[in-house]
Amino acid sequence: MASKTRIPFQMNSLFRRFVILAGVLLAVGGSVPEVRAADLVKVGLLEEPKTLNEWLASDAWSKKVLGLIYYPLYIREPDTLTLVPWLAESDPVYDEATLTYTIRLREAMWSDGTPFTAEDVAFTADVIREFKDSSRLAKFEFIKEVEVVDPRTVRFHLSEPMAVFRERTLTTPIVQKKQWLPVVEAARKAENPLASLRNHTVKDPVGTGPFVLQEWKQGAYLFLKRNERFFGKGLNLAGRTLGPNIDGIIFKVFGTSDAAVMALKKGDIDMFWWQIQAGYIQELENHPDIKLYTNERSALYYMGFNVRKPPFDNVALRRAVAYMIDRNFIMLRVLQGYGTMMTSIVPPGNVFWHCPDAPEYAARVLLRDERTRKAYEILTEAGFSWDTPPVNAKGEVVQGKGIRLPDGRPMEAFTILTPPADYDPARAMAGIMIQEWLRTAGLPASAKPTAFGSLIDQVKGRHEFDMFVLGYGSLSLDPDYLRNFFHSENNKPRGWNMSGYSNPEFDRLADESARTMDPEARRKCIFEMQRIIMEDAPYIPLYNPHLVEAVRTDGFEGWVPMLEGIGNTWSFCTLKAK
Repeated sequence: MASKTRIPFQMNSLFRRFVILAGVLLAVGGSVPEVRAADLVKVGLLEEPKTLNEWLASDAWSKKVLGLIYYPLYIREPDTLTLVPWLAESDPVYDEATLTYTIRLREAMWSDGTPFTAEDVAFTADVIREFKDSSRLAKFEFIKEVEVVDPRTVRFHLSEPMAVFRERTLTTPIVQKKQWLPVVEAARKAENPLASLRNHTVKDPVGTGPFVLQEWKQGAYLFLKRNERFFGKGLNLAGRTLGPNIDGIIFKVFGTSDAAVMALKKGDIDMFWWQIQAGYIQELENHPDIKLYTNERSALYYMGFNVRKPPFDNVALRRAVAYMIDRNFIMLRVLQGYGTMMTSIVPPGNVFWHCPDAPEYAARVLLRDERTRKAYEILTEAGFSWDTPPVNAKGEVVQGKGIRLPDGRPMEAFTILTPPADYDPARAMAGIMIQEWLRTAGLPASAKPTAFGSLIDQVKGRHEFDMFVLGYGSLSLDPDYLRNFFHSENNKPRGWNMSGYSNPEFDRLADESARTMDPEARRKCIFEMQRIIMEDAPYIPLYNPHLVEAVRTDGFEGWVPMLEGIGNTWSFCTLKAK
């Protein structure tokens, strides 16, 4: 179909952008969308979305696209990460006596022109609970009822106080009852209702977000156009006036980082929505029309112990190992400076919940010999001995040999499981370096790269391991994962407590934090939980890799940096063409 796009003759830069966009679309067999091409942001994706079904979407690419269509009642603002009303009109009102939260909704519309109402909120919650959607159920299973008070008021009745209600339940995307009710009714009759719901093909998702699907040419590109019914147009929220000020977004699929980076350099795309690998950074930094944004992630990469068995049940050994690991070296040499040193289980970018004064084992200040001396001191006081100690009578650090346990038996050789280098070179290299640091003190450590599936089976399934290096690339901003990772009730096959850690005081605080509705009171619990974990050291947090993203500077302005990068709602709602 011939394009009807018109661009004023005098707007040379816009004409250039039109020609570029036309080339991109025609190269993949598409047509130029019938909007002003200069106001289309072109975003490169590494892979194609797997689905447009919100109940099925679990891959990063589907989430990126659907995250601009489906929205929750509250989202996080960029600077402090506090929750602000989105589809809700104001903060939730809590009634402690009745264990209810009452929420007033904005006057908003779905992209098909029908009103957004409390019925949609209740429907979404009811489907999650009825179909036992495993990816969302933990956020809703403590809700007894979702009451539709009136079209713009919804009331959640809780069975017990649950802190994650505000942080996680209210940040769950809402689906439209009108579109999904027939699908739900059909799924109820299926042998596996949840599978039926997830297998439903969605070609035209109806959402409340700033964009709506216009066209998806599979294998080539996906086009989201501006949602003219978006409630937020012109709204000032968290100090920012919302648009969108662009006509739409073209998502172009490249398949490899090489192809996407080349397209970015040529100006064929405005942004590559993925981590820029270290090998590309220097050439992109030197490009006159490209800017790099570096942001922290909500991630945790760590080393864990199997504290179910000796000698790793000895806290002195775990603390000594924590001292021997040179996290600064990992930061500078393994991550090439593109990361943040982790001093607690909660990432420092999660500023409200990160405990700033948990034990750090002097990771920032001690040189290698000083770290070895400190570890030697801890182990000696705990009754460990050596045939050749790593610190001699003169106080000099030497190669330790023949370490013995407090009962006099030789320490047996042990293994540090890591993912293989082709899966994650940083974790594989970190394991090798930890092996060498421990051997200096005479600990018989060996790093063993292991296929990821086998590693998870050994660590999480069978609990047959000594130590391991793993990571969580996308932690929830709510720190309830601390309870999941370390509560003794989760020390079971396939449970989240992979280290087998058990501490009654931690369990008490974890249970208290889960029931504490006041954020400040809960924060005190979370801080103390972090201090306990760092003191007992079942996990040793290592690093949090930075997210480096690249954009063109000659087309659009207004990208909003925040935790987890610039590819966020605030950016796409405030971007403007230059």
